[in-house]
Amino acid sequence: MSKRISDEAAAKAMEEIRSGPSSFHHGDSLPYIHKVGAPPKQNLLTEIKHAVKETFFPDNPFGHLKDQPGKRKLFLGLQTVFPIFDWARGYNLSKFKGDLVSGLTIASLCIPQDIAYAKLANLDPKYGLYTSFVAPLVYAFMGSSRDIAIGPVAVVSLLLGSMLTDEISNYKTHDYVRLAFTATFFAGITQMALGLLRLGFLIDFLSHAAIVGFMAGAAITIALQQLKGLLGISTFTKKTDIVSVMRSVWTNVHHGWNWETIVIGVAFLAFLLITKYLAKKNKKLFWLSAIAPLTSVILSTFFVYITRADKKGVSIVKKIDKGVNPASASEIFFSGKYLGAGVRIGVVAGMIALTEAIAIGRTFAAMKDYQLDGNKEMVAMGTMNIIGSLTSCYVATGSFSRSAVNFMAGCQTAVSNIVMSIVVLLTLLFLTPLFKYTPNAVLASIIIAAVVNLVDIDAAVLLWKVDKFDFIACMGAFFGVIFKNVEIGLLIAVAISFAKILLQVTRPRTAVLGRLPGTTVYRNIQQYPNATQVSGMLIIRVDSAIYFSNSNYIKDRILRWVTDENEQRKEGIQYLIVEMAPVTDIDTSGIHAFEYLHKSLQKREIQLVLANPGPVVMEKLHASNLANKIGEDKIFLSVADAVATFAPQAEP
Repeated sequence: MSKRISDEAAAKAMEEIRSGPSSFHHGDSLPYIHKVGAPPKQNLLTEIKHAVKETFFPDNPFGHLKDQPGKRKLFLGLQTVFPIFDWARGYNLSKFKGDLVSGLTIASLCIPQDIAYAKLANLDPKYGLYTSFVAPLVYAFMGSSRDIAIGPVAVVSLLLGSMLTDEISNYKTHDYVRLAFTATFFAGITQMALGLLRLGFLIDFLSHAAIVGFMAGAAITIALQQLKGLLGISTFTKKTDIVSVMRSVWTNVHHGWNWETIVIGVAFLAFLLITKYLAKKNKKLFWLSAIAPLTSVILSTFFVYITRADKKGVSIVKKIDKGVNPASASEIFFSGKYLGAGVRIGVVAGMIALTEAIAIGRTFAAMKDYQLDGNKEMVAMGTMNIIGSLTSCYVATGSFSRSAVNFMAGCQTAVSNIVMSIVVLLTLLFLTPLFKYTPNAVLASIIIAAVVNLVDIDAAVLLWKVDKFDFIACMGAFFGVIFKNVEIGLLIAVAISFAKILLQVTRPRTAVLGRLPGTTVYRNIQQYPNATQVSGMLIIRVDSAIYFSNSNYIKDRILRWVTDENEQRKEGIQYLIVEMAPVTDIDTSGIHAFEYLHKSLQKREIQLVLANPGPVVMEKLHASNLANKIGEDKIFLSVADAVATFAPQAEP
């Protein structure tokens, strides 16, 4: 009976609270006010354990091994490292048909792209083919994405070529190739370390806006670099900035351009862009865009061979060595003057390759509604590039264009990568002599057509509409790449991304709250102009954790609010209520800032009231004795409770 009476009393009290604080007057009894609970104290070891778990192991990667027998744990462990052991058990002929078609389709796309991208990295075409043979095989066993297609990509090839030539300007020397293998090795080490140490969250510091700008700038830089092959220019700048490239183009306009090369390049570029347009308009014609590069290579090679256009100044690929990848472990610089450069280039290239691969993998995983383990992907990519560096490959990652074709062709598993790898192997063994007369102009047109989609104008427009700071980050990365080089563009992108984080951390938002009519809900008066402020009270919400980096700003901003509101209001302010629901944490600097705020308000005869502090904040308020200084009776579960308690006293 007593329990029912107390429940009825509580219900009545809540009904009174809902009726609004304005219904309370002097002499009225206040409704039941819930006290803010203090969480149980945790020892330092428990806190550190929780922080480490949430930072490095939020997905509980070893949870599936719990309570399993020894042999079962071994098998599950192998599945974790090699996902192929998991999905291969349910593999069937129906899935193989989809993988076979998609594998053959992306092979027809990757072979001409590999030859072109290797030249973009200032390497012989065979290294592009080597990379598309070994890397996809390794990834098929260790990767967790069903759709990503592995191989050389334009942006990483340009980045690698640009940074390698800064160290060794003569890219025809053997040391240049050795440095490429060294950079690939350390790119793999970087990627594997990030995965094993569970540091995948680091790549998220490169914001989407920065990536959009960086990719667009890289695409334009890559396209401009192809003017050498497209126009038949023999003497061309080694710099990548737009000013140097355009100067090199126009100084050769009268004597360096080759009209036969221009005709071949422009004709096949038009063909590639038309097929890409048709495939975009009609998704069922995706195969048209996929086979267009190989068709272009076959037709142009045949045309040059029968007309002997190479005798008239048309630059051709010339000889591509036959055979499988030779071992290159002895070629890597593990000491000497190029070791430092190899490590630096490898770290940068590895991070960019990883960012692109994770973004692509997540995109297609979302389309097919399955989970992609970022840390497993990093380990797979790292292993793939380490093995690649030992077998004459350069940095490989996920290709967006090939992955899109793979997806649309109906791939089911990573077997499509294996099929593609086998086709590339057969090409290396038997077909490479056929590429001897392939004109470089066609390779240039293939690259230009491939990078066109990297310029995402719609994404830039959306950035402008949603967040101007993001747009600045995007443009900073974009102009850094096209007017200086890829490394500077990347540095600007990272710098602006960090600047945004620092700005948001050091200058968090604060808002004055008012009560929505007919409710006890308090919201930002700028967002809700009809919200009314309570007489004699100023209610402020702090939208951030309070740390050493922003505590003084928050304290000063609150005092400015108090000063401004005191000047505007006739009745003056007697209570300052700070809504602390968004405050997830507070450190000692924040505690000191609130102690100063409390003392400053006391001098102005204003009482400080706190509303809805979280468990971490409440624990620290008690530990620092600030809760006692402010008064336990001035810490409330909600703003409505605080107003219900003090509004009658605040009214004149």
